[in-house]
Amino acid sequence: MDGNALATDAGQNPAPQAGLFDKPIFTDAQARALAHVGVIDVGSNSVRLVVFDGAARSPAYFFNEKVLCGLGRGLAETGKLNPDGRARALATLKRFALLARGMSLSNLTMVATAAMREAEDGEEFRALIEAETGLRMRVIEGPEEARLSAQGVLTGWPEAQGLVCDIGGNSMELAAIGEGRVHSNVSSGLGPFRLQQVAGGKKGLRQHIGDTLLGLRESVGKHHDALYLVGGSWRAIARLDMERRGYPLKVLHEYAMTPKSIRKTIDWIADQDPAKLRALSGISAERMSLIPLAAQVLRQLVHVFSPKHVYVSSYGIREGILYEQMPDILRRRDPLIEACHFMEHSSARIPGFGKKLYEFLLPLYRNRPPERLRLIRAACLLHDVNWRAHPDYRADACFDTTTRANLGGLDHQGRVYLGIALMHRYKTSGMRPRIKDIAGLLEEKYLAEAKMLGRALRFGAMFSMDGPENAGELRYYPKKAVLELVLEREMRALFTEVAEQRFAALANQMEATAKVRVRRNYNSNGVPEGGPSSPLGAE
Repeated sequence: MDGNALATDAGQNPAPQAGLFDKPIFTDAQARALAHVGVIDVGSNSVRLVVFDGAARSPAYFFNEKVLCGLGRGLAETGKLNPDGRARALATLKRFALLARGMSLSNLTMVATAAMREAEDGEEFRALIEAETGLRMRVIEGPEEARLSAQGVLTGWPEAQGLVCDIGGNSMELAAIGEGRVHSNVSSGLGPFRLQQVAGGKKGLRQHIGDTLLGLRESVGKHHDALYLVGGSWRAIARLDMERRGYPLKVLHEYAMTPKSIRKTIDWIADQDPAKLRALSGISAERMSLIPLAAQVLRQLVHVFSPKHVYVSSYGIREGILYEQMPDILRRRDPLIEACHFMEHSSARIPGFGKKLYEFLLPLYRNRPPERLRLIRAACLLHDVNWRAHPDYRADACFDTTTRANLGGLDHQGRVYLGIALMHRYKTSGMRPRIKDIAGLLEEKYLAEAKMLGRALRFGAMFSMDGPENAGELRYYPKKAVLELVLEREMRALFTEVAEQRFAALANQMEATAKVRVRRNYNSNGVPEGGPSSPLGAE
């Protein structure tokens, strides 16, 4: 079965069906979880096995292994797969077949891209792989590769709108996305292996890249504010951009660059010793050898399309294969919230408490925009997932979980916001130097807001194991700068010294006066019941 077997019209949302898959992944439109779904991606440079698990809308990497085989090295010159690459790829796939069998995967798909579809001996090698490993390979066409990579970006960025560029060893794909759809997609030969064979020296290479990009622009459109970069070479350049800038958060997914920064980094790379760059960044020698050519493509890419913003995506073709089969109702879910729900369900002491905590704290955030409310909701869902960590390091564990976890739909500022909030859920003073450096990515007002959220979580999480809404109600009067807690009469014993201190600390962080009342019970005639008013005051 070739790549055309699952082809759909651009922008269509296919119903769950077989295609690349032996059986559908999403047989239920209401699916909330995946169980060991595997994808093997045989590229021109690397061969990778990824096994997804966890939240269906925002799957985590249960297993992820890559080998740089270099199948497509020299293909443009010889027309055949690299002999050493073939040997390494076959050995790697034999290993992957055994691993997949041992993990009892619910679904396994293997796709191959440019090198396998273009090589004279590609079909023969495909048959050899199938005979030696029992794995069935689907070789997909260039436009289909572009579409699947773009869908991978949509897996992490449901609201993404712009141009996706996926660079491999022998090809480079472009796709225009927006409104949750892929609108156009095209493939080219601008992969570093193929560019090694371009004649005419630096001038000829520059001319070839420029002419090719101008041609591609006619297919995918000229004006795109955002450019999303997919592929190992782009991620390596982004990693070096971080080093040049001294950027403190070493998370590549949703890392943002500007065209100006990219040009500075490309010039900086050209002036550095490759061995020094490798030591600095941990980039492999095989990948480093491709960066100079990839950098030339990137320089002209940002020149030809003039994006205002450039983002790095760790999601690509493998995630796009999952997105291919997602029902529309699943695609519309928020990947961040879905991932947080799953983490709460699997790691928190009381799954479901996060929703109650969010509703309890919501009066503090009535006028916040939706993008801020989703972060607050995420923090409530995650507030207890690190409870098993040692108390001395629990705050740091919370920070690291949110800043480094596989969370889609979350930019770097959002990661830091969540990290600071959850850290303050356990620790209200001081930051380790490394955390302080990362916290500098937040504007001061958002840093203060995150700290306030942390104090709110700290109070709400200990106020009632049954759910804080059963113990009382928060009321906030911003014009009067008053934060009020209305206690249920039968639950007032919960409000002891520690709870009182935490409530006062929250009010102080909000620059508000703390007030506490006990709710009176009334009989059927509307007459207050009970004895004298509580010393806390009564309502």
